[in-house]
Amino acid sequence: MTNRVDRSIHQLITHLPSSLDPPLPSSSPPSTEACSPSVELARRRWPRASDLLLPVLGAGHATTTQGSPARCKRSRVNNIRSSADYQEETCLGEGGFGCVLRARHRATGKIVAIKYVNWEDGSAEPPDPAELLREAGFLEACDGSPYVVGFEGLVRDPDNGAYGLVMEYVAAPTLHEFLWNRCRGGGPPLPESTVRAIMWKLFTGAKKMHDRHVVHRDIKPANILIGQEGELVKICDFGLAISLSELPPYTQAGTAFYLAPEMLLGKEDYDALVDTWSLGCVMAEMLTGKTLFLGDNEIIKLWSIFRLLGTPDDRTWPEFTSLPHTAKALQLLPPGHKQSKLRDLFPQEKLSEEGFQVLQGLLTCNPDKRLTAAAALKHRWFAAPRPAAAAAKVGALSFPVKTAPRIKFIPPAMSQKNLLKIPVAVWNAAQQV
Repeated sequence: MTNRVDRSIHQLITHLPSSLDPPLPSSSPPSTEACSPSVELARRRWPRASDLLLPVLGAGHATTTQGSPARCKRSRVNNIRSSADYQEETCLGEGGFGCVLRARHRATGKIVAIKYVNWEDGSAEPPDPAELLREAGFLEACDGSPYVVGFEGLVRDPDNGAYGLVMEYVAAPTLHEFLWNRCRGGGPPLPESTVRAIMWKLFTGAKKMHDRHVVHRDIKPANILIGQEGELVKICDFGLAISLSELPPYTQAGTAFYLAPEMLLGKEDYDALVDTWSLGCVMAEMLTGKTLFLGDNEIIKLWSIFRLLGTPDDRTWPEFTSLPHTAKALQLLPPGHKQSKLRDLFPQEKLSEEGFQVLQGLLTCNPDKRLTAAAALKHRWFAAPRPAAAAAKVGALSFPVKTAPRIKFIPPAMSQKNLLKIPVAVWNAAQQV
């Protein structure tokens, strides 16, 4: 058991990323004391993961002076508890990353959700916990926001050494499930008043993340929990998040239909504005009941974006032509589409002028002109009252849902010969904005 712990901690030390923030002084360094399995299980404590995670936990603390509440607050990543403290009840979801289980704390009875990473096929060693611990650091950095899923701590299996991320349990479906069920049943898209109430909560949660220098990179309906007649809204799944305290280049990451154009064009020093683009896509999806930008590859996705919003140029986006993939994309994209048609898709009777200004500000190709979460919250669209009864009631949902591909890297624009092999049905679907 001791050897397994030592190997896991060594993996953490060698795989954790560097940060602009220097490591903070620690009064108690990670324990290297060797002990027998029986003593270790009796203590139910392991080396302090937060001492290895300071670059991640420091996200958002770059300008905080030492001794401030932000630095002095005790981190719950410090003490890793035993997974034996929890009784696993049911699987809430699983995928390529691993699984999320509903569990009950044996002593207090509190219900939580625990995320475990999949083991590699045939491996006798537990998965590298670095990414899971990074996610824990991001969640804790955003802790306290009612619109971000809560962080409860970390656990470690005393038998196999695997780590688990303990989170707030939210008994609610995702926004993706809710919209799918509503439109599948022939219901209309959400009214503007409901969308406004939800977007205010999403912007508030995003502002908290961005104030802490955390970029989610995978905001989409499937990563937004909604319940209690729309009063409960929480952003979840920080598995692809990064800290802007780390130096670029940043890799392309997220879910295909919600990627910002600068990501598709290969910009490596993007920032939190990739999240507000995704929020614009989410807002449009709530208003129409349909995914706004379709496409199975970069070229079709870019064409879907430019066809609706207009193709950028040096006047509207000075950096556009200098991005790594722009030249190739312009060779393959159909000509034209200079004017935005966004208002045609969202006429006055569907979206007020104030609401359209917010949507247009989010769906701006040039990130330098795109609305931030903080700026969006100050827009007069949110000056109107947000009644609690505005949101449609959300019930328990259990049905299959379609998912978009979730990717960590997007290769450069495909060649012309591969572009010609795109099925006609796929190409036609991408044109139906």
